Amino acid sequence: MQKRKYLLYILPLIGLMMALFIGRYPITFRQVITVLTGMGDQSISYNDYSLIWDIRMPRAILSILVGGSLGISGAALQGLFRNPLVDSGILGVSSGAGFGAALAIILFSSTFFIYLSAFIFSMLAVFVSVRVGRIKSQSTTILLVLGGVIVSSIFSSMISLLKYVADPYNELPSIVFWMMGSLSNASYKEIIISGLPMVIGVSGLLLMRWRINVLSMGELEAQSLGLNARFFQLLIILCTSLATAGAVAVCGIISWIGLVIPHIGRMLVGNNNKDLLPVSFALGGLMLLIIDVIGRVITGGELPLNILTALIGGPFYIYLLKKTKAGVWS
Repeated sequence: MQKRKYLLYILPLIGLMMALFIGRYPITFRQVITVLTGMGDQSISYNDYSLIWDIRMPRAILSILVGGSLGISGAALQGLFRNPLVDSGILGVSSGAGFGAALAIILFSSTFFIYLSAFIFSMLAVFVSVRVGRIKSQSTTILLVLGGVIVSSIFSSMISLLKYVADPYNELPSIVFWMMGSLSNASYKEIIISGLPMVIGVSGLLLMRWRINVLSMGELEAQSLGLNARFFQLLIILCTSLATAGAVAVCGIISWIGLVIPHIGRMLVGNNNKDLLPVSFALGGLMLLIIDVIGRVITGGELPLNILTALIGGPFYIYLLKKTKAGVWS
């Protein structure tokens, strides 16, 4: 079991190396190693250095961060809500980010304001979901889920309204393409902007992963064991929201990662969140990295990420259900 976990942890790094020399522009493994090590070679051109360091490297790093953040957030929320159908967008993060991005595209047409607006509205959606799910200063997991569903529906309708009033030749295509998810604008600037909330959120979840085990037994059981269930419930929601908001703000809405990856992790390491959360981060990063590589080499253009995650994630989720018979949740 320990060897398996360590292997899973290094898989994203192996995938990153593979992603550097896979693409429509041909470059050999030897050239990649030469560029990374900085050893002089007359056959290495400036274009090769630029391709590796300025295009493929930041894109691979960002895909691992985004996929890992979505995977670990989905695992944490599934454990917290004790629901295998919960994913990282259950509290309205994705729909709130979509509305914020669409609003910024119409009003500002600036990449920075798109990221900022998407992040702000995604966190606002979570805040509203939590407030809606509170009754007489108390809340339950089912009320939080219902609050997220309501807020997601409201923001989705507002996105439709913005699409209706948007310029059909410039703004509407940008909104639609953003909603499909893409890493085409990946750069070190995007990594810095989105990496901070993702790192904070993921780090918080890793530090609290044993508490998720306690909370997954129920609020009353957690309180009987001396855990402040209400406080840690909100803290876990905050961390998952930060990680997810940072991810979707920079690359758009990406579905299925936060739903499928935790189930794969449970098949490999079991239900213990002490092992499941870091494995979900590694597997999520690897899965999105692979999907991004497929999306940019399968056609002459570039397929949006959400198309591939749905095409791959949906059938694979059916396979998981048939194979495990929901045994990992027994």
